[in-house]
Amino acid sequence: MYAYTPAGLPTGAPLVVALHGCVQTANDYYRNSGWTKFADLYGFAVVFPQTGSANNSLSCFSWFDASKDGRGSGEAESVVKMVAKARSLYGSDGHRVFVTGLSAGGGMAADLLADYPDVFAGGAIDSGLPAHCATTQSAASGCQNTDQRLTPAQWGDKVRRAYPGYAGPWPRVAIWQGSADTTVKPVNATELRDQWTDVWGIGQNASATRSLPGSTTQSVYNDANGRAAVALYSVAGMGHGLAVSPGSGTDQCGATGSYFLNTICSSYYTAQFWGLDGGGSTTPSLPAPTGLNATGTGPDAVALTWQAVTGAASYAVYRDGVRVAGPSTASFTDTGLSAGTTYTYTVAAVDAAGTEGARSVAVTASTGGSAPQCFTDNNYNQVKAGRATQSGGLTYALGSGQAMGLWNTFTTYTLKQTGPGYFVLADGQC
Repeated sequence: MYAYTPAGLPTGAPLVVALHGCVQTANDYYRNSGWTKFADLYGFAVVFPQTGSANNSLSCFSWFDASKDGRGSGEAESVVKMVAKARSLYGSDGHRVFVTGLSAGGGMAADLLADYPDVFAGGAIDSGLPAHCATTQSAASGCQNTDQRLTPAQWGDKVRRAYPGYAGPWPRVAIWQGSADTTVKPVNATELRDQWTDVWGIGQNASATRSLPGSTTQSVYNDANGRAAVALYSVAGMGHGLAVSPGSGTDQCGATGSYFLNTICSSYYTAQFWGLDGGGSTTPSLPAPTGLNATGTGPDAVALTWQAVTGAASYAVYRDGVRVAGPSTASFTDTGLSAGTTYTYTVAAVDAAGTEGARSVAVTASTGGSAPQCFTDNNYNQVKAGRATQSGGLTYALGSGQAMGLWNTFTTYTLKQTGPGYFVLADGQC
């Protein structure tokens, strides 16, 4: 974990995570990408994770490895731990954490957005791949070079399966692609567009388009409130790399080099899209609800009440950091829970424009009954016992569909049964 923080950075500032590409280093991205310029200009911290040959012979982030790019595992978990560390060091705003990456870093950024939508408010995938396109290294080249012939719904399902049960809000996603890229073919940008518009529940027809410098066309896809949810930036004639534009102008940045291509300052337009320039700030506008009370009402339910907030059109209810409901009144009953389990809740008010305010103080409540069972065994036996399934030599938890790696006797996981026929990964939790 490497980091850049402007002098005098206040607490509550945004945080950007920037992932380098193959055969690159964190220092390459620090020097060439332009993110430090906008950290100084707009006031935010930047974390530059570094992977290396111990993980991949070309120092690629392992966007194609199901054991390294899933929620709670491998490189993905490592990056999220860096986010937690940065928040503790710099006091970063947990509602304004963003991730961007180039090539393999872009593929990992897409995976992180799918795995941790509760952590990242937005992302940018530069010359990258759709989330969870491949689950093995041998399948990676197919994703890079060919149309996978999936529908938007099938692409969206790859995101939804990464964190089963998550109900939003979803990250806002910028997609950057060169039309002459022969390493990661332009079809990946189309697939990314299809994937994230489907996750947002919006169509694949652009709400607006405009021309930008560097022969770039921006296509924007708005959510139900008319706010940009997905943006596709197509750079005509650009090959494989990160779009930069060296210079002193506000809309210029970076330095040219291997895989840093002089076309347009993608970091500037990405920062604008995320609202880091103040134009679309996600700073909470409504106060946190007070008086939150949570009470277990049986083996599978918790009842919540809180004081209504003036100006709130609805509320966002979070269970263990995951948004689970959006009621219009100041109460909610959370059902379908595991018996004998303690849950933590927070609530935020949401205004008429869909902007979420500050979250309440957390409270806990426990359901009745006995705790769920846990099972630690190798993947072969987990499948044999009916707690997991296997497909194509890979193993998936029954019900949740979480990836468990190869179907063999050498790979061991702990599964927790949270409902009839429903198991979740629980390594280190039981």
